[in-house]
Formats: sequence, C-alpha cells, structure tokens
Amino acid sequence: MNSLVRATFGSRKNRKAAQKPPAKQIWSIGIYAGKSAVEFRPVENAVNPVLTRDSVTDAAASFVADPFMLRVEGCWYMFFEVMNKRSRKGEIGLATSEDALNWRYQQIVLAEPFHLSYPYVFEWDNSFYMIPESHKSKSVQLYRADDFPAAWSKIADVITGEEFVDASIFRRGDRWWLMADLASPPFYAGTLRLFSADDLIGPWHEHPESPVVGEDPHTARPGGRVVAFDDRLIRYTQDCSPIYGAKVWAFEITELTPVRYGERPLKGEPVLQAGDCLWNESGMHHIDAHKVENGRWLACVDGFHWE
Repeated sequence: MNSLVRATFGSRKNRKAAQKPPAKQIWSIGIYAGKSAVEFRPVENAVNPVLTRDSVTDAAASFVADPFMLRVEGCWYMFFEVMNKRSRKGEIGLATSEDALNWRYQQIVLAEPFHLSYPYVFEWDNSFYMIPESHKSKSVQLYRADDFPAAWSKIADVITGEEFVDASIFRRGDRWWLMADLASPPFYAGTLRLFSADDLIGPWHEHPESPVVGEDPHTARPGGRVVAFDDRLIRYTQDCSPIYGAKVWAFEITELTPVRYGERPLKGEPVLQAGDCLWNESGMHHIDAHKVENGRWLACVDGFHWE
C-alpha cells in the first residue's frame, strides 16, 4: 500500500474537505463475514476495527493495513503492514486470535531496509511462505518461515527489474501463477502483469497475453488473496481512481492457460466500499477471504479515514 497518494473527494459530503486536502489516510483492520466470496458485511459480534495503529506496541505506527491471515492448528495468525513513523517505511506485523474476532498484537516479524507491505502468506508442502510487497527493491521476493510465525528468511527473488506492487500468488492445475501491478503514477495502479512457473522458486515466465489489464486504475491492482469459490477462481482488485484505495471489486478468471487469459466482473457492485464508521468512512481497498465451517466465509479487511 502506498501511503503517499493524496487526492480529493468528489461527493457532496466531502466537497468542503476538498478545499483543504486531508493530511493523510489512516488505515485500520476489521473482520467481515458473508455467505459467499463476494458478499461481505461486518461481523456483528466483532468490535471493528479489530486492529489499529494503537494496537502496535513495539513501534510507533502511523497505520496498519493489508491484512492476510492463516488458520494453523486452531489458531488464527494475521500478518499486516505496520507503517513505522520513525523509519518511514512499512514493516510486517503479527497478531493472533482464537476466534478471529478478538486479536492480540504480537510483534514486528519482518523488516527490511526498504518498504514492505501486502504480506501475502500461504502454506505449501508443509511449509509457510510469504510474498510481501517490496517494490522499492525492484523485485518480487519470496520468504519462507524458519520458525512460524515469527521468523522468516528470504529464499528467492522470483521476479526482478521493475517496481511491482501487491504481488498475488496462487496455484491452479499443476502450475503457479502470479499477478502484480506496476507502481506507476498518478494512481499507482493500472497495469496488471501475469507470470507463471512450474516450481514455486521458478524460473518464472511472463504470460504471452500480459499485461492482462492495461491502463485501468479501477481494475488492475490486486486487492487480496485469489480464492476458489463454487469452482470459480476469483481475484479481488482495488479501485484506485479517483482516489487511492476507494473500493474492492471481484472478477472471475474465466480462462487461464499457458497461452490464454480471460476474466469478467463477477458482481455489479463493489465487494467492499466506504462504510458507516469512522475507521472506514472514506474507503476500503483489501480483503483476504477464507471459507470456514457451514459454508460461511470470513475475511480480514482494511479501511481508512482522512486525518
């Protein structure tokens, strides 16, 4: 997530604010639930936001955002961006929960000389991996847990050479696939590139139809984990125009082969958008959805307000 993007509002409610641009976006994290992968609302018995900048105890945080979570042996682990005021860069924080509603902040688990965010965590072949956004390093970096959940080591640069943001990895069939946007102004979104590999470490090759989304800040930038739903493959995308991080849309990937790619909007309205509470009254831009018991879905999300 890029904390430097600034914009004005177009709605009547915010025209007055547009005369004096807000100083910054303050992001927090909430828990939503739904009956499907495209219908979510706040969990009634969760006190949202479940994590804020004030939750962080080992750093002076400007905000928290970009949450991803995993359930391991009955415990939920959430990884997210902590924007460190002192270092002025993102670092990866950890919180835990027994019920996914009440969260306890633990610690910063990953920090680098460059900005980190969007800690896409996943399990594969009895190991835990993370691909955090690291566009300032001009690479997409793969980390593996030495001791889950708190100790991580980089094991590969899977893609290099450009400022890729919010890389989202998934396995379909017998191949690995990775989508990433380019951090290009003014919206820091608009060009979605697609890569694939036989092996997680690589080598990775760009798809012949990449970029699969071009010059569209509304639909290009990934907005969370790619999920399977009713035999469909769903990618979430953050709408970054006219303001950064306004809402989240869902697209069904209709064709995915070594030579062909196709997708279509799955819903005529956003999966997430600005809510009624202070913490998310100005926009939402991220979702990590998980299917749980009784066919329900649970998701960690983020939202912001201007300060």
